[in-house]
Amino acid sequence: MTTVPGHLRTALWLAEFGLPVLPLREGKLPFGNCNACTSSKAAGPCRCGDRPNMKAAGPCRCPAPCHGWAAATTDPAVLTSRAWARSWQQAGAVAYHPGGGDFTVVDLDNTDAVTWARQTLPATRTVPTTRGEHWIYRGAMQSANGVRPGVDIKSVMVYARWYGPGTGDMTTLPDAVRALIVKEETTPALRGEVDSSSPTRATWDRSVATGCRHNDTFVRTGLTRGLARIAACPEEGAGSIAYGVARFLAKQHTTCPGPCGLEAIERQIIDAAVAVGVPEAYATRAVTRGFNAVAVRAS
Repeated sequence: MTTVPGHLRTALWLAEFGLPVLPLREGKLPFGNCNACTSSKAAGPCRCGDRPNMKAAGPCRCPAPCHGWAAATTDPAVLTSRAWARSWQQAGAVAYHPGGGDFTVVDLDNTDAVTWARQTLPATRTVPTTRGEHWIYRGAMQSANGVRPGVDIKSVMVYARWYGPGTGDMTTLPDAVRALIVKEETTPALRGEVDSSSPTRATWDRSVATGCRHNDTFVRTGLTRGLARIAACPEEGAGSIAYGVARFLAKQHTTCPGPCGLEAIERQIIDAAVAVGVPEAYATRAVTRGFNAVAVRAS
């Protein structure tokens, strides 16, 4: 009888609840990429599924747990596969991809940060960590480190270590957390325009999509992956990516009777592009054209 490593048992349990998971080696770091993925970095698009340098999430043809957070999965066949077996045998911890499960973790690294959170943020589920606490909210957003002393935001394009289920009722992601990463400075000069995006960000939820035929997980997963693609282009190309994301997401709703809450999705895509330096006017045009490129729109 094969013995299932303890960390793998934990991972399978989390995957049952729809939380993408992966093993961590000692030191809380992901396992290194396989030779094919490592050698593809310099040669061009990664041969295992085009996720080099953790730039994009999604399915991967590589059987190994490569690309850090992007390798996180809920598929038990992958988690228990031979390609992952050695990693589980050597694992020092389990990690999960918060954004992939539609969560945001406010990582509080010290007692001062915990005190600040208790005085400032809405109460939610809390998990003790080795140095402070994780405050977990329902809803995904852009990730950022050092938003204030001792505070990191872990959601899209990152992993968080699993410390346990925690205590308390989980609260919907509040504007107070989203506002922590809003850029107040002007857009870089080479862009030629000023970033005027509002700190109040629209978010998609079922209340604005009463005529959508898709379930929440389908919509949120597609949106989270689209926002991650935009966030991965801080230097150039974010506007074009935003157009493609808008067009792709709109196409998923062409057969819905509507409304599908696409206005909220549209605003989130625009905000994601603005957050990486795209002038708001340009981002708005790109995203609007992406949605308008689809013949039928369930607004």
